[in-house]
Formats: sequence, structure tokens, C-alpha cells
Amino acid sequence: MTAKAAPETLKSTAALPKVTHAKGSYLWDATGKQYIDGSGGPAVYCLGHANTEVNDAITAQLSQIAHGYRYNFTTDALEDLTEILRAKTGMAEMVFVTGGSEAVESCLKIALQYQTAIGQKTRRRFISRQRSWHGNSLGALGVSGFAERTIAYEGAFIPSIKLSPANAYRPIAGATAATTAEACAAELEAAILAHGPETIAAFIFEPVVGAAGGCVPAPDGYAKRVREICTKYGVLMIADEVMCGAGRTGPWRALERDGAMPDIMSVAKGLAAGYLPLGAALCTAPIWTAIRDKDGAFGTGHTFTGHTAACAAGVAVQRIVEREHLLARVTANESLIKSGLADALHGVDAIGDIRGRGHFICAELVADQTTKRPFDASLKLFMKIRAQAMENGLICYPVGGNVDGVSGDIVILAPPYNATNAELAEIIDKTAKSIRQVLTAEGLA
Repeated sequence: MTAKAAPETLKSTAALPKVTHAKGSYLWDATGKQYIDGSGGPAVYCLGHANTEVNDAITAQLSQIAHGYRYNFTTDALEDLTEILRAKTGMAEMVFVTGGSEAVESCLKIALQYQTAIGQKTRRRFISRQRSWHGNSLGALGVSGFAERTIAYEGAFIPSIKLSPANAYRPIAGATAATTAEACAAELEAAILAHGPETIAAFIFEPVVGAAGGCVPAPDGYAKRVREICTKYGVLMIADEVMCGAGRTGPWRALERDGAMPDIMSVAKGLAAGYLPLGAALCTAPIWTAIRDKDGAFGTGHTFTGHTAACAAGVAVQRIVEREHLLARVTANESLIKSGLADALHGVDAIGDIRGRGHFICAELVADQTTKRPFDASLKLFMKIRAQAMENGLICYPVGGNVDGVSGDIVILAPPYNATNAELAEIIDKTAKSIRQVLTAEGLA
């Protein structure tokens, strides 16, 4: 992939409309056109838009104090959200930041601080996977395997040791869908041994890969094997749940479904549902205790760490999610969305796989269902689908390069947790319509 080609996939295919207002699952632009939010923007708006209860909580906090600087004061909002997350995750301590990239960056720093605190300062390297996306800061870019988003910065960040994607639909060489989990776990262990366990600080992965792969869930048994291997060699296990966590895939912790507990995890998007920027890096009691006993506090933090109004938004969002039993709804809707999408796209030979968990579902397009060969990248089908969907009044999340960093077209749906059945049906119908229209226009139907 050339440096010149990469930015092309980041451009919009048309001038962007100007959004003026939104309510629930719908948004309107300056012309009065209505859009249904089929992806929660970039899998963020889990309660939809303009929720009165959340807005009132933010306004009430602003009327008192917008931001009590974390290193001078604690606040009710910060303390309440901390207790909510402890209860939801089983984690002991956390650092609140303003988004996913900062959350991942903080996770990496916590891992290094911990290894230093226990006398393992030789552990400076990270292991991650290809077809992963961890964020836009230089540390997060270094552990990401997403060529179109990293290529411009290569050479400036510290690269990680990259492993194969853990994707049952596209198994690692020599494996089948059934043996993918063990094969990918074995690759992790081999990498640790090849580079020396004493040099590895942590392994970071997305339990359900988001934009870089298209809602790819960890193969059955994979996360448990990763947990065993990391524990065996003193390598910390970091779960990046910025996109798939906070209930997006059903349970609050995405890895809960896999029966695995990480040492450190990141969350962001669904934490405050986009009402204010908020993310967090969390760690277990053993990690926190070692850091506290050696250093007294986390070494990572920012001006807006624990921003009071942002935490108030997070508290309001999480209370609504809990009170309205939305995670149970997300879990139950998984089969509805998958089957609805499969039915709406029935007979479309270009659909290779429909996968994901909860309200995090993806359709992958292929030129050949048998070989799983992707369409030529020059067609830019994902961009054309995005533009067609907007024309049809649908916001979805198409991405390219999911197969090898260059080729591959996916369409992600991540509707609000409280979207009605009628709204889910509209999202599914408009998604299928948009895909069919583009394939027909390209002579691929």
C-alpha cells in the first residue's frame, strides 16, 4: 500500500450535509432531510440524541461547577461514576480521560508503570494484532494494525509485535474456523518466547474488533487461552473495549461473554454516549496495588482527567442503561438484527458474512463467496455505500481494507441500545437497499 493511496479512503465521496438537530434515533440537516442513525455515529450514541435526562444532568452539573480539577478536588460525579464502573467491571481503580485514544494510551502507560513497579523494567514491548485499531495518539497508533490510518506516521511511533487477526471467517494460515482460537493463541505464545518474556509488557486486543475488521468476535475459547498464556509469562492482558464495551455487545464488559478477565481495559464511546467526551482506563486490584505501593498514584493523567461535567454525563447515561434494562435488550436483539439483515440481503451473492454481537453487527462484502476474495480496492465500494446510505437517509459505518489493509469492504451497524423494533427494521431495510443499489450500479449484483 502506498502512502499516496491511503488518504483516499479517508475522504468523503460528497460534500457533508450540515446537521442542525437530532432526537432519539433521528437527525436532521439544514435542508430538513431526516436521517436514521444506524451506527450511533461511530458506535457512540448508545442512547440516541437529545436525551432530556442526560442533558438535564449535564446542565445541573454546569450550574454548580463544570470542572473540579482532579488533582485539587474530588467530586460527586467522579466518585459516583467510579463506583458504577467498579460494580460493572470488577476493576479496582481507573483514570478518566476524554476519549478512546487517551484511554488506550493510559492503558499502555499503566502497564509500563506496573512492570516498573514490580522490578520488571526490561518489559517495554507490546504485542498486538493486525487488523486492529486502538486510537490516534502515537502510542495507540503504534499498537494498531490498520494501514490506512497508520501509514502516514510510521517511523515516528514505537511499533508493536504484530500477530495475525483472530478471525474465524478468515482463519490464520493452516487453521480452520474451528481451530482458529488455538492457532492464534499459539502464535501469541510463540511471539512471547521468540522475543523473550522478559521484554514483553502486555498484549492488547479488541475482544470484538471494530472498524479495522468489522465486528469480529473473539473465536470461542480464544480469550481464555490468551488469559492463560499472559498469566504464564507475566505479560499483562489489555482489553481494548473502547468500541465494543460499555454494553455495545450485550454485557457491560465485552470479554465477560468470553469468560475472561483482563488486567487492564479501556472504555469510551458508550460510557457517556457522546453527550460529552469521556473515556477511562481501568485495572484490577493487583495492578493498582503494585502501582499504589510503589508510586502512590497513576503516573498518567491529563488536564481534563475526571472532568466533572463529563463524569456527570456518564453517571446519567449509565443509570438510564441500568434502569431501562438496555443491556438485556441489546443481547436479545442480536439475533433479530442478524436474521433481519440476512433476510433483507437474501440472494445478494456479494454478502460473505454477517457477524458480530449485540448491537454491533457487520456485513462483509466479497467478490466470491467460496474463496472469500474481496472486491478490488479501486472500486471503493464501502465509500459508495456510505454515500448511498446517506442519500437514502441512513447513517451507517462502512470501512475498507478489512482483509489485508487495502482490500475488503464492510458495513457496520451499531444502533442505539433503545432503538425501537420499528427503527431497527428501518435501519436494516435501508442498509440492504443501499448495498443493493451500489452493487447494481457497479454491475456487481
